[in-house]
Amino acid sequence: MPRKRTLLFDHGIFLDRIGKRSTSRDYQNKQLIFSQGDAADAMFYIEAGNVKMTVISQRGKQAVIAIFRQGDFFGEGCLGKESLRVSTATAVELSTIVRVEKASILRIIHDDPRFARLLIAHLLSRVARVEEDFLDQLFNSSERRLARTLLLLASFGAQAKPHSAVLKVSQGTLAEMIGTTRSRVSFFMNRFRKLGLIDYNGSLRVHRELMTFLLHE
Repeated sequence: MPRKRTLLFDHGIFLDRIGKRSTSRDYQNKQLIFSQGDAADAMFYIEAGNVKMTVISQRGKQAVIAIFRQGDFFGEGCLGKESLRVSTATAVELSTIVRVEKASILRIIHDDPRFARLLIAHLLSRVARVEEDFLDQLFNSSERRLARTLLLLASFGAQAKPHSAVLKVSQGTLAEMIGTTRSRVSFFMNRFRKLGLIDYNGSLRVHRELMTFLLHE
Protein backbone atom coordinates (compact mmCIF):
# COMPACT_ATOMS: atom_id res chain seq x y z
CA MET A 1 0.00 0.00 0.00
CA PRO A 2 1.29 3.53 -0.74
CA ARG A 3 2.43 5.45 2.28
CA LYS A 4 -0.01 8.08 3.48
CA ARG A 5 1.42 11.56 3.00
CA THR A 6 1.48 13.83 6.03
CA LEU A 7 0.45 17.45 5.58
CA LEU A 8 3.35 19.63 6.64
CA PHE A 9 2.83 23.33 7.13
CA ASP A 10 5.39 25.39 5.23
CA HIS A 11 5.79 28.67 7.10
CA GLY A 12 7.81 30.26 4.31
CA ILE A 13 5.06 29.60 1.78
CA PHE A 14 2.49 31.01 4.19
CA LEU A 15 4.42 34.25 4.67
CA ASP A 16 4.84 34.59 0.90
CA ARG A 17 1.14 33.85 0.42
CA ILE A 18 -0.08 36.60 2.73
CA GLY A 19 2.53 39.03 1.36
CA LYS A 20 1.36 42.64 1.54
CA ARG A 21 -1.86 41.59 3.27
CA SER A 22 -0.01 41.34 6.58
CA THR A 23 1.91 43.62 8.93
CA SER A 24 4.84 42.66 11.14
CA ARG A 25 5.64 44.20 14.52
CA ASP A 26 8.11 43.65 17.34
CA TYR A 27 6.75 43.29 20.88
CA GLN A 28 8.76 43.70 24.07
CA ASN A 29 8.60 41.23 26.95
CA LYS A 30 5.21 41.48 28.75
CA GLN A 31 3.77 43.75 26.03
CA LEU A 32 0.10 43.17 25.21
CA ILE A 33 -0.80 41.97 21.72
CA PHE A 34 -4.53 41.97 22.38
CA SER A 35 -6.73 41.89 25.47
CA GLN A 36 -9.71 39.85 26.55
CA GLY A 37 -12.79 41.69 25.28
CA ASP A 38 -11.05 43.32 22.28
CA ALA A 39 -12.57 43.00 18.82
CA ALA A 40 -11.56 39.70 17.15
CA ASP A 41 -10.62 41.11 13.76
CA ALA A 42 -7.29 39.43 12.89
CA MET A 43 -5.19 36.29 13.24
CA PHE A 44 -1.54 36.30 14.29
CA TYR A 45 1.59 34.30 13.47
CA ILE A 46 4.72 34.14 15.64
CA GLU A 47 7.74 34.77 13.44
CA ALA A 48 10.07 34.88 16.46
CA GLY A 49 9.62 34.66 20.21
CA ASN A 50 6.89 33.28 22.47
CA VAL A 51 3.39 34.33 23.49
CA LYS A 52 1.24 33.39 26.47
CA MET A 53 -2.55 33.34 26.50
CA THR A 54 -4.37 34.19 29.73
CA VAL A 55 -7.97 34.52 30.84
CA ILE A 56 -9.39 36.51 33.73
CA SER A 57 -12.49 35.34 35.58
CA GLN A 58 -15.29 37.63 36.72
CA ARG A 59 -13.72 37.52 40.19
CA GLY A 60 -10.43 38.77 38.79
CA LYS A 61 -8.50 35.50 38.97
CA GLN A 62 -6.02 35.07 36.11
CA ALA A 63 -4.89 31.78 34.56
CA VAL A 64 -2.42 30.96 31.78
CA ILE A 65 -4.22 28.69 29.31
CA ALA A 66 -1.57 28.25 26.59
CA ILE A 67 1.97 29.03 25.53
CA PHE A 68 2.58 29.61 21.82
CA ARG A 69 6.03 29.60 20.24
CA GLN A 70 7.77 30.43 17.00
CA GLY A 71 5.79 29.07 14.05
CA ASP A 72 2.44 29.04 15.87
CA PHE A 73 -0.77 30.83 14.98
CA PHE A 74 -3.08 32.37 17.55
CA GLY A 75 -6.19 34.50 17.53
CA GLU A 76 -7.90 32.10 15.11
CA GLY A 77 -11.17 32.67 16.99
CA CYS A 78 -11.73 35.56 14.58
CA LEU A 79 -12.47 32.98 11.87
CA GLY A 80 -15.62 31.86 13.68
CA LYS A 81 -18.63 33.70 15.00
CA GLU A 82 -16.88 35.22 18.02
CA SER A 83 -16.66 38.99 17.68
CA LEU A 84 -14.67 39.58 20.88
CA ARG A 85 -11.45 38.08 22.20
CA VAL A 86 -12.04 35.54 24.97
CA SER A 87 -8.42 35.70 26.18
CA THR A 88 -5.40 38.00 26.42
CA ALA A 89 -2.21 37.52 24.37
CA THR A 90 1.08 38.79 25.80
CA ALA A 91 4.65 38.50 24.50
CA VAL A 92 6.83 36.48 26.86
CA GLU A 93 10.09 37.83 25.42
CA LEU A 94 11.11 40.08 22.54
CA SER A 95 8.87 38.70 19.80
CA THR A 96 8.11 39.40 16.16
CA ILE A 97 4.41 38.96 15.41
CA VAL A 98 2.75 38.95 11.99
CA ARG A 99 -0.84 40.22 11.88
CA VAL A 100 -3.30 39.21 9.15
CA GLU A 101 -6.72 40.82 8.91
CA LYS A 102 -9.70 38.47 9.21
CA ALA A 103 -10.95 39.31 5.70
CA SER A 104 -7.52 38.56 4.19
CA ILE A 105 -7.06 35.16 5.84
CA LEU A 106 -10.62 34.14 4.94
CA ARG A 107 -9.94 35.08 1.32
CA ILE A 108 -6.74 33.00 1.25
CA ILE A 109 -8.54 30.01 2.79
CA HIS A 110 -11.32 30.32 0.20
CA ASP A 111 -8.98 30.69 -2.78
CA ASP A 112 -6.45 28.01 -1.80
CA PRO A 113 -8.02 24.72 -0.57
CA ARG A 114 -4.63 23.09 -0.03
CA PHE A 115 -3.54 25.95 2.20
CA ALA A 116 -6.83 25.60 4.09
CA ARG A 117 -6.15 21.90 4.73
CA LEU A 118 -2.62 22.63 5.93
CA LEU A 119 -3.84 25.37 8.25
CA ILE A 120 -6.51 23.10 9.74
CA ALA A 121 -3.94 20.34 10.31
CA HIS A 122 -1.63 22.82 12.03
CA LEU A 123 -4.38 24.16 14.27
CA LEU A 124 -5.54 20.65 15.22
CA SER A 125 -2.02 19.72 16.29
CA ARG A 126 -1.92 22.92 18.33
CA VAL A 127 -5.24 22.04 20.01
CA ALA A 128 -3.74 18.71 21.08
CA ARG A 129 -0.81 20.55 22.65
CA VAL A 130 -3.13 22.95 24.50
CA GLU A 131 -4.95 19.92 25.92
CA GLU A 132 -1.59 18.64 27.15
CA ASP A 133 -1.04 22.02 28.81
CA PHE A 134 -4.31 21.66 30.71
CA LEU A 135 -3.42 18.15 31.87
CA ASP A 136 -0.02 19.44 32.92
CA GLN A 137 -1.66 22.11 35.09
CA LEU A 138 -4.11 19.64 36.61
CA PHE A 139 -1.91 16.68 37.43
CA ASN A 140 1.78 17.62 37.50
CA SER A 141 3.87 19.19 40.25
CA SER A 142 5.17 22.76 39.98
CA GLU A 143 8.65 21.44 39.27
CA ARG A 144 7.48 19.30 36.34
CA ARG A 145 5.37 22.17 35.01
CA LEU A 146 8.42 24.43 35.11
CA ALA A 147 10.55 21.86 33.29
CA ARG A 148 7.90 21.40 30.60
CA THR A 149 7.43 25.17 30.20
CA LEU A 150 11.18 25.72 29.76
CA LEU A 151 11.29 22.98 27.11
CA LEU A 152 8.29 24.47 25.30
CA LEU A 153 9.81 27.95 25.30
CA ALA A 154 13.07 26.47 24.00
CA SER A 155 11.07 24.56 21.32
CA PHE A 156 12.70 21.23 22.21
CA GLY A 157 10.66 18.40 20.75
CA ALA A 158 9.12 20.56 18.03
CA GLN A 159 11.97 20.12 15.59
CA ALA A 160 15.66 19.39 15.43
CA LYS A 161 17.42 21.69 17.84
CA PRO A 162 21.01 22.15 19.04
CA HIS A 163 22.12 20.86 22.43
CA SER A 164 20.90 23.96 24.25
CA ALA A 165 18.80 27.08 23.74
CA VAL A 166 19.01 30.54 25.29
CA LEU A 167 15.81 32.04 26.75
CA LYS A 168 15.03 35.58 27.82
CA VAL A 169 12.31 35.14 30.42
CA SER A 170 12.17 36.26 34.05
CA GLN A 171 11.45 34.06 37.04
CA GLY A 172 8.38 36.18 37.74
CA THR A 173 6.99 35.43 34.28
CA LEU A 174 7.74 31.72 34.67
CA ALA A 175 5.97 31.71 38.04
CA GLU A 176 2.88 33.26 36.48
CA MET A 177 2.94 30.81 33.60
CA ILE A 178 3.03 27.69 35.78
CA GLY A 179 0.84 28.99 38.60
CA THR A 180 3.27 29.16 41.51
CA THR A 181 5.42 31.69 43.40
CA ARG A 182 8.66 33.27 42.25
CA SER A 183 10.47 31.77 45.25
CA ARG A 184 9.43 28.26 44.21
CA VAL A 185 10.62 28.90 40.65
CA SER A 186 13.95 30.11 42.04
CA PHE A 187 14.24 26.94 44.15
CA PHE A 188 13.58 24.66 41.17
CA MET A 189 15.87 26.65 38.88
CA ASN A 190 18.73 26.27 41.36
CA ARG A 191 18.06 22.52 41.48
CA PHE A 192 18.04 22.27 37.68
CA ARG A 193 21.31 24.20 37.58
CA LYS A 194 22.99 21.89 40.11
CA LEU A 195 21.87 18.90 38.04
CA GLY A 196 23.42 20.45 34.92
CA LEU A 197 20.05 20.78 33.18
CA ILE A 198 20.27 24.56 32.75
CA ASP A 199 22.79 27.37 33.07
CA TYR A 200 21.41 30.42 34.80
CA ASN A 201 23.89 33.24 35.23
CA GLY A 202 22.56 36.48 33.78
CA SER A 203 21.01 34.58 30.87
CA LEU A 204 19.07 31.32 30.89
CA ARG A 205 20.38 28.43 28.80
CA VAL A 206 18.22 25.30 28.70
CA HIS A 207 19.96 22.00 27.90
CA ARG A 208 18.39 19.06 26.11
CA GLU A 209 19.05 16.91 29.20
CA LEU A 210 16.09 18.64 30.83
CA MET A 211 13.86 16.64 28.48
CA THR A 212 15.33 13.39 29.79
CA PHE A 213 14.78 14.61 33.35
CA LEU A 214 11.12 15.38 32.58
CA LEU A 215 10.53 11.98 30.98
CA HIS A 216 12.06 9.98 33.83
CA GLU A 217 11.39 12.05 36.92
